[in-house]
Amino acid sequence: MNRLPARAGAAGLVGLTAVFFLLPIAYLVSVSFKTKDDVLTGSFLPHGPTLANWPGAFSAAPLVGFIGNSVLVATLSALVTVALTLPAAYAMIRLKVAEGWLPQATLASYMAPPVVALLPLFFLLKFTGLLNSQLGLALVYAFGNVPVAFWLLAPFLRRVPLEIEQAAAIDGAGPVRTLVSVVAPMVAPGIAATAIICGVLAYNEFLLASAFTLSGETRTLPVGLSLFQGDRLVNFGQIAAASLAAIAPVYLIALFMQRFLVEGLAHGGVK
Repeated sequence: MNRLPARAGAAGLVGLTAVFFLLPIAYLVSVSFKTKDDVLTGSFLPHGPTLANWPGAFSAAPLVGFIGNSVLVATLSALVTVALTLPAAYAMIRLKVAEGWLPQATLASYMAPPVVALLPLFFLLKFTGLLNSQLGLALVYAFGNVPVAFWLLAPFLRRVPLEIEQAAAIDGAGPVRTLVSVVAPMVAPGIAATAIICGVLAYNEFLLASAFTLSGETRTLPVGLSLFQGDRLVNFGQIAAASLAAIAPVYLIALFMQRFLVEGLAHGGVK
């Protein structure tokens, strides 16, 4: 009987947390069905629901292309980030390569605001011919998210028992084979969680995408959503519909990959 108040309090706390996160999404759904005049009333529910905002949003801007660009850039950047960070983190943590200063320098580089690197990266992409391309933007995100990936992967690598790696070395496996065949499968949940988080960071980024994509063929979704801002009139209904379409890919990824995300972040790489 003494546990009932505690359970009720926990259930209430969970309920408040759910409301806190779901209420903005619910209001966004409501706005997507409101007319222009209905939005100005400030009411939560639409008085005269309309479906015109949804086809209007997709006709006002090439949202499908923007979403495709964002998914492509986010996926490619996440894969490159993990491919770069996993061997680098293994070398720093297990092989003691520059262990005294390189991990700290890697994390410290993420503290600088992105606008500091905006101009140098612009001229670098222009010089290499990668300006206004999905590949160039993906590479910028890939290298920029290396500190985040290192911060996420390092705990998983440290939890791998040294005895397992020593046994692989006795069997004749070198560092590369040990990493690929032994360590990587053991920290697979951490790798998956890292790739998802880095992909979401790249999917949502606006500043660099607005500077490095100059045409509708290469613009990502955050930049595309900013085009709904008119000179004199803002169509909030279309913006809400476009925003919900933008959320859908991230939601689906989180829904289907939540097992790897939760296992990776909560339980670590070794059971």
